[in-house]
Amino acid sequence: MSELINNREVDIPEQTRRQAMLREIIKELHAGKSVEEVKARFEEAVGDVTVEEISAMEHSLMTEEGIPVEEVQRLCSVHTAIFKGSIEQIHRSSKPEEQPGHPVHTFKLENREIERLVNFRLELHADKFKKNASDEIIFKLLEDLSLLLDLDKHYSRKENLLFPYLEKYGIYGPTKVMWGVDDGIRNMIKEAKKALSAYNGDSGQITAALEEIIKEVNEMIFKEENILLPMALDKLTEDEWVKIARESDEIGFCLTAPDQEWVPERAAEPEGADVPAEEGEGLSPQGFIRFETGLLSLHQLETLMNHLPVDLTFIDENDVVRYFSHGKERIFARTKAVIGRTVQNCHPPQSVHVVEKLLADFKAGVKDAEDFWINIKDKFIYIRYFAVRDADGRYMGTLEFTQNIAPIRALEGQKRILSE
Repeated sequence: MSELINNREVDIPEQTRRQAMLREIIKELHAGKSVEEVKARFEEAVGDVTVEEISAMEHSLMTEEGIPVEEVQRLCSVHTAIFKGSIEQIHRSSKPEEQPGHPVHTFKLENREIERLVNFRLELHADKFKKNASDEIIFKLLEDLSLLLDLDKHYSRKENLLFPYLEKYGIYGPTKVMWGVDDGIRNMIKEAKKALSAYNGDSGQITAALEEIIKEVNEMIFKEENILLPMALDKLTEDEWVKIARESDEIGFCLTAPDQEWVPERAAEPEGADVPAEEGEGLSPQGFIRFETGLLSLHQLETLMNHLPVDLTFIDENDVVRYFSHGKERIFARTKAVIGRTVQNCHPPQSVHVVEKLLADFKAGVKDAEDFWINIKDKFIYIRYFAVRDADGRYMGTLEFTQNIAPIRALEGQKRILSE
């Protein structure tokens, strides 16, 4: 039956009812009731509310109820006290960009404040200036434009943090065009301030400039939210958004700021992974090994090593063979019998001196790696030895890395990740 329901018609009466209730509550505040008195009624009657509803409500208070813009602004702090904890946007969303602290969420949060300043306050004062260019209204317009220059932080984050990532993905045109328009808006605001500061009675020129600023700022908001940000969301990785969020503080925010750090959701660790290993043991009772860069079970680690398209063998600092991988296509056969033997006993006498020299150079720090390559039938075998050292440079052993690179040498042209 849902296809027979016109959702639009169902939603409108509910939205209208909520708007009416919100308006009545704010009017009660305006009439002198305390926050505590109206908050209980708000929570009982309205519940969650969106930022858009608050914005629409405040607009209607000014345009329909005749409440001066300054009074609405004075009430903003009271609104916040009431709405704290009820605004939907502070609730977690499945979409990262809708979570507080995500750069896209912050850009949109700023845009709502910019809209409020431009479409309510600046537009109201510009209209009054058009009718009567008094010193008082000129002063208010100068205040509005000074506040609006805070746009520079919003635009600078866009230009210096977001645009470089878009250009990394080959998107140059829209960023260059938008940067030019940003500069135009900055210049228009500064020129309007100059003209107001040296007002000579030509109200028409200043009114036209203010109307152009309002128009351009609104159009930029539309371009950002309907073109730029969706395009960026389509291209940037989550880690890139994290970097932008962390670097945003250095430039600053426009008219508002995120009230919390955005922490991307991560999958929970497997059950039992938080049980620490016994002192001196690397393996937890549940079979997990915690590395500096992650967590694996012993089963995952061994399976992973055996899926690498290479043969690995490790000998410790005493030249004893401690481990070898056993993938499906080992190049040089190994048996478990070699585990615990010295590497010298695993080589024919005529080549032991080569092994001894290599290990001596590794232990002395003369070398960190050595490479060999040989042909065996249709294989081109690349054999690499690496001295394994800890963070203090102490020799811990040698890793042998062997790979048939014949298929790699035969590669031609290119295949990108998006190629079919």
